[in-house]
This record gives sequence, C-alpha cells and structure tokens, in this order.
Amino acid sequence: MPKSQVRKKKVYTPPTDVRPTTTTATRKPSPVWLPATAVALIVAGIGWLVVYYLSEQEYPVASWGYWNLAVGFGAMVSSLVLLSRWR
Repeated sequence: MPKSQVRKKKVYTPPTDVRPTTTTATRKPSPVWLPATAVALIVAGIGWLVVYYLSEQEYPVASWGYWNLAVGFGAMVSSLVLLSRWR
C-alpha cells in the first residue's frame, strides 16, 4: 500500500500592523513608594473605621458624621487603585 505524503505547514507569524507596540520587557517596574503607600492607605482606612466605630461615632471627626465612613472606605479604595498599577 502506498504511503501518503506529509504536508509541511508554515510557521504562523502575525502581521506586523497588529503587533502590540509595547512589550513587557520595555515596561518599567513600579517605584518603591507605590506598594508602601498602598499598604499605608489600607492600614489608615481600616484604622479610621475602627476608631470611628469603637468611639461610638465621636472620633476621628465628630462633625463629619457618616462622612467618616467615606474617608475610611475611600482610603481603602484608593489603595486598591494603586495596587492595580503595581508591576
């Protein structure tokens, strides 16, 4: 019985106009202050909320009322934004 021929496939190369312009090798690593600031914001936000609840809404700033919650959660959300840019 005759043997069938083997087809040779060409190696796929993507077109040059669709290649990404930046490669992972050219991206710079994050600065040292970024993770330190993010961790500090997480700790400050949690600390703010803990003080607010344990002081029965008298501290950190009594006149702000429930805006103290916005400050605490805002600090934690901003730390997440910073951590999303960490390489």
